This record gives sequence, structure tokens and C-alpha cells, in this order.
Amino acid sequence: MRHCKTQRERDLLVIEALLRKLGPLSQVEIHELTHFQRSAISGLVRDLLKQERLVEAGRSNNSRGRKQVLLRLNEEHGFVLGIGFDDEAVLAAVMNLHLRIVSISREETRLDSGTDELLHQLLSCARNAIKQADIDEESLLGIGVAGSGLVNSQEGTMVMSSTIEFLKQVPLRNIFEKMFSAPVRVVNLAGAKAVAERTLGAGAMVDDMIYVEYGRTGIGAGIISNGKLMHGARHAAGELGHTHMIEEGPACKCGSFGCLEAIAGAAAIQTRIQKAIADGGGSEVLALAGGNPANVSGWMILSAAKAGDKACAAIVEQAANYLGLGLANLVNLFNPSVLVLDQRLKLAGQGLLDQVTKVVKRQALSYSTKNMRILFGKLSEASVLGAGSIALEKHFEIPTLKPPRFMIESLSRWSRRGPQIESPTEGFEAG
Repeated sequence: MRHCKTQRERDLLVIEALLRKLGPLSQVEIHELTHFQRSAISGLVRDLLKQERLVEAGRSNNSRGRKQVLLRLNEEHGFVLGIGFDDEAVLAAVMNLHLRIVSISREETRLDSGTDELLHQLLSCARNAIKQADIDEESLLGIGVAGSGLVNSQEGTMVMSSTIEFLKQVPLRNIFEKMFSAPVRVVNLAGAKAVAERTLGAGAMVDDMIYVEYGRTGIGAGIISNGKLMHGARHAAGELGHTHMIEEGPACKCGSFGCLEAIAGAAAIQTRIQKAIADGGGSEVLALAGGNPANVSGWMILSAAKAGDKACAAIVEQAANYLGLGLANLVNLFNPSVLVLDQRLKLAGQGLLDQVTKVVKRQALSYSTKNMRILFGKLSEASVLGAGSIALEKHFEIPTLKPPRFMIESLSRWSRRGPQIESPTEGFEAG
């Protein structure tokens, strides 16, 4: 929980947060919403305008009475930095306070030299985005880092990753806070994309939504329940790719067998088409790969399936069936109103969406699927937008007043003493 030392400091932040959510507003409307004294609001607004945290946004259009000056958040007063990475790409973007991307840096993930090299790349990509945006690091109000794997958001640690196996217990928050003078939030990649699609994309601010991440080697889910991102007791919620689908199935990187991502993930369909080609089968996907089967990617297979290649279409259809089964389980467990599929699956066209939808409608409870929508995602930069959004939410979180030092010390001493229970006096007998 965020704290502030004075009531005035808190009231300034309340007005900022209110205008971010509902602005532009007049001082009269701020009074009606907060019940702050009118004279106090006038002084607080004056300070915020002087600090350029707010700007005037014209006059109200009320039909009666004097037109009121409207106020809005100055979206260029500060910025947030979002970083998203998996085993395929590293993205870093600077965004203003309305999450408009000001600059973005994108690189292919370097996996050859272990943790230190990848951390160096993340920091370098972040600095490149800041340099492109032409801003001072001091203007960063928050940083969000979204990584592919299990993330302990409370500690800011990347616990492990089945797609980047050398990442274990990496203190990402501490590393970024040492390099930059801004608070850092760390989140799972699928969770960050879920937040982005809900607030800015296909989710359209519904309270119950599931986002399905379909990466080069992994499948995950970002689950939003009652408007909040679900983390789980040990921050492992949403590991859709490691749900068991078939007995004695192919080995998965997690150490199990028959997992969804080992059967239907991009790497799995890549392996299948390469085997079919090696066995003498033909496929138009080779043209996309420059004639070299080793260069075939899952994304090429999806594209070839859309273009009508029979071998790729058959493989993609089977993968869509398994994906639909996995999603049907999620629907039965969490009852979302919207399922958002990774935008990259759109490479396979409407046929994949129709196939997934058919399987989900067939396998999940009809009561749960009634009025539920299944859509492709809309955001190609969902990872950085989601990471930035989470950092921004933390910055605008309404703080509590920090208790005085003497109270904290007194409570600390009292808790160390523990409950004081007097021993019965000598000769006392329980009746």
C-alpha cells in the first residue's frame, strides 16, 4: 500500500486520479465527487496548475449559470516505461499518462549467453526507448516489466520460465530500480497483455475476461475476474499451456507429458510440418521459409494455412481443436464474458477463430457460453501497453496517510511483547 505523509499531499493525488478516470471536470464537479471543501479545492487546483500536473481544457457547456473552467490531467507531465519480453522479442516503450506510445524499441531476444546478457539487453532496450522519446529519466513516474514465465509480483521476481529456462529467481524489480529512479512493477506477460486488451483493446473494460497468450514456445492465460488480474497463491495462475490434454503425449519443457503447449503450441506445429516435409510431403510453407525447412516458423504455418495449404491447414485445425478444449475448461472454471485470443493467431484467419469457437461451444457448459464472445486481440504492442498500464495504476493509486513515527514504534514494541496473560495467583484452583 502506498503512503503519503500529509493530508494535502493525499488530496492532490486524489484530484489527479479523479481527473485521470473521469476528466475533464470543473471544480464544482470535483467538489460533488470528493466532498472536499470548495476553498480547499481551489488551493489544490492552483498548486496542480502551477506544477503543470493539470491543464485547463476549455469551458463547460452547462445550459444554466456561469460556464465553468474544465480541468484535465496533463498527459505530458510525466511518462511511464513498459518492457515486455519472451523467447522471441524484447520490446520497450515510453508512454504518456494516457498510454499513448511516444517511442518504442524492439529487438530479437538474445538467448545465447544466459541471464546476464538478457538483463543487459532489457536495460539497453529500455534506455534506447527513453533516448528515442527525448525525455529525462527523472520524468518517469513508473516502470512496468512483463516477462514470460512465473512472476512473483509482490517481490518483483521472475521465479522461473519454461520458455527461457535459464531465468530463475531473477530480482527484476531490484535490478531496474537500481538503474532508474522510478518505482517498478513486475508482472507475467500474459497478465500484462490481458490488462492491455481489457483497457485499450478487444476486452472493452468487461469485468470478467481471459486473454490467451500464444507465443513461439508457450501458451498462457491472463485471467481477469471482477475487474482484477488474478495472480494465485504462489503467483502461478493462468498456466494454461501446462494443463494436461492427452495421456502419453509429447514431452513438455515443464517436465510433464501431454501438455497443451506441447501439442498445440507454435513450436509443436512447427515440428509436425518439418517432420511431414522430411517424410516427403509437400507444403507451400517452404516458399515462405526460403526453401529451407529449418527456417519454418509457427507463424509461417498459420499464414500458409490461411492461404489454403492443405498440410498446414490440417495441422492448424488439429491445434485449434486442442486449443478449444483448453479454453472450454477455462470457461467452465472462470465463466468469462469475453475470451481474447493472441492477435498473432489472426495470421490463420477467421477459420481458426470459428474452429476454436465451435469446440468451446460444444465442450463448455451452454449456460456459461451464452452471450460469451471469443475475439482476436487488437493490440500488437499489448505487452508494453499492459506493463505501462500496471505501472500507471500504481502511481495513481489513492494513498493512505502514513502513521506518525512514534505510533509505528509503539505498535512495533507492543507486537514484540505479544499478548500479556497473567498467571493465576498461587493457590487458585479452576472451578
